[in-house]
Amino acid sequence: MKVYTTDEQELIMEPSVKWAGNPNITVVVKAYGLKATAQVIDLQVFALPRITLKPLVPSFPCFAKILVSLMEKPHVDFGLKLLGADLMAIPGLYGFVQETIKTQVANMYLWPKVLEVQIMDPAKAQNKPVGILCVNVVRAVKLTKKDLLGKSDPYVKLKLTEDKLPSKKTSVKRSNLNPEWNEEFKLVVKDPESQALELTVYDWEQVGKHDRIGMNVIPLKDLTPDETKSVTLNLLKSMDANDPANEKFRGQLTVDVTFKPFKKGDSDVETSDESGVIEKAPDGTPEGGGLLVVIIHEAQDVEGKHHTNPYVRILFKGEERKTKHIKKNRDPRWEQEFEFVCGEPPINEKMQVEVISRPSSLGIHSKSNRHFEFT
Repeated sequence: MKVYTTDEQELIMEPSVKWAGNPNITVVVKAYGLKATAQVIDLQVFALPRITLKPLVPSFPCFAKILVSLMEKPHVDFGLKLLGADLMAIPGLYGFVQETIKTQVANMYLWPKVLEVQIMDPAKAQNKPVGILCVNVVRAVKLTKKDLLGKSDPYVKLKLTEDKLPSKKTSVKRSNLNPEWNEEFKLVVKDPESQALELTVYDWEQVGKHDRIGMNVIPLKDLTPDETKSVTLNLLKSMDANDPANEKFRGQLTVDVTFKPFKKGDSDVETSDESGVIEKAPDGTPEGGGLLVVIIHEAQDVEGKHHTNPYVRILFKGEERKTKHIKKNRDPRWEQEFEFVCGEPPINEKMQVEVISRPSSLGIHSKSNRHFEFT
């Protein structure tokens, strides 16, 4: 295995691949009413590929593309039997087949030609968190009445466009067309020039789908960093400017928004441990808020015969995150990433991580296999 170091954001590997086996592949060929059986045996493949992972990005799986080239013509050797006879024993046929395979494969993948497999959009994968959007959902006024026998039970869902994270929600205000929330949320911003805050007001329903009262957006490029802006939005049916339904008044929503970009530089913040000794924060600690990224990779040899549907539960500063369930597996692999917004460096904070198993059959309990707590 050769690994190359370059000045580019890439990882280049050249493994020597050798594989040999007896797959015993049988193919039945029919033509002109005749049927013949062809059998491939004793297959051997020798190749020297160059595998390039690029560009390297901060989000899993840490690269956006896979590029594969062959540094030399591959060697493919196999036996071919037709009606029980070894065709490769025919004089000249073996060499002809070998050279044809090498030439055809080389025409497609011999360096500098490449096979490119895109894993994710490189432009989006390169986006790193650049700041935090603080949102205070203040109030709504004159909302549309949705319930036949009452008013409305409104709540607000908010999220950033181009973000795959679940929407955040306010509480539900029962039978209220002029609700007051004053609830605060923090969202991670990756591209303030293209992202927008999307706000949607719903009428909560105990049974069935929740009715959408209206929506609107706030482009982040309209915000001045570190300045709070109070915005009153007219709720719309949709964001289609040509939708005639937008002319109907659906109410107004007032929010306070502040974009706080991350600041670079070391921190002079001092902290103390239980002994009362004053210590300086580690080098590189940001002066203000930031983003704590947690990646759950895998667990091995999960204990207990009933622990076959494990997942991970993370608790940090009152916030909870959960991975997906891996069914019937004692060596689960999640590779999931979670983000926690921190208003200040979490120097003295503790994080609790649990590996929990859900019973395979329906039940009312779960079993905790591992419990970790660290700072």
